[in-house]
Amino acid sequence: MDCVAVIDIGSNSIKVLVAAPGPGGRLVARKLRTIEARISAGIGGESPRLRPEPMARGVAAVRELFEDASAFSPSSTVVVATSAVRDAANGADFCEAVRAATGLTVRILSGQEEANLIGRGLLCDPLLAGLGNFCVFDLGGGSLECLVFRERAIAAAVSLPLGCVRLTERYVADPALPFEPGAAAAIAAHVRTAVAGAGLSLSASEAAVGTGGTLTSVRSVLAARADQPLEQTDPRITVAHLRETLARIGAMPLGERRRVPGLPPERADVFPAALATLIAVAEIGGFDAFQHSLYNLRWGLAAEAAGLPA
Repeated sequence: MDCVAVIDIGSNSIKVLVAAPGPGGRLVARKLRTIEARISAGIGGESPRLRPEPMARGVAAVRELFEDASAFSPSSTVVVATSAVRDAANGADFCEAVRAATGLTVRILSGQEEANLIGRGLLCDPLLAGLGNFCVFDLGGGSLECLVFRERAIAAAVSLPLGCVRLTERYVADPALPFEPGAAAAIAAHVRTAVAGAGLSLSASEAAVGTGGTLTSVRSVLAARADQPLEQTDPRITVAHLRETLARIGAMPLGERRRVPGLPPERADVFPAALATLIAVAEIGGFDAFQHSLYNLRWGLAAEAAGLPA
């Protein structure tokens, strides 16, 4: 079958996936690329607006990734935007700028759509094939998607405004300085309130699956320390390791954080708040580890575009 292309405009990064059904109908990636554009700068305020410079970076990133995808002559190209564009008062202006530059129409996903498509993407991960009942947490720059699976079907899905850019802007006075314990405590309290308000029922008896840039970065740091490719590292990331990573890297000023091997420099400012958020989620659910998956929203959209069974 022909391949399909997906461009995912996230709050921190903009990503492309070109994929086609392979043996057994399972999607196989032909192209994966991420550009750290951080279009979400400024969304932590009461009236979120995208700023001109991040918008320009985002449009340039979409144009570059579209060129990458076009080399594969996909049968369809799907472009979606999530929390940053969804919540910004001028999100429609950004979508129009993308259309003017590329001819592409941007589909702004609702929080519910985003969560459901992330869930569909996770089911494409062969490493999760043995899981029936589990929870999924996808932390981005603008939001945290939380899903509960029962017998590999989504039983609950919510999108919460707990993204690491949003919480950094709200609770971290100066991201250039070492991360303060008070900021971690404030983030944890805010996360607890938001999760409780969503009415999610989390159980430590079930596996916790994590996806998104933060856990990928944690695993990348581990891979760099072990001098291994990321794919050869253990996908199980313990909460104890998250705490150790926060204590070690959070104590560094931003300039030093940006030089940590494996940590994308563009994420160094929001990395401590992201770790604090995941630790808080683990404490709420009583989880001792997250099973990391590289399958996420893009894969769910690709499965939908390719017409694969849900």
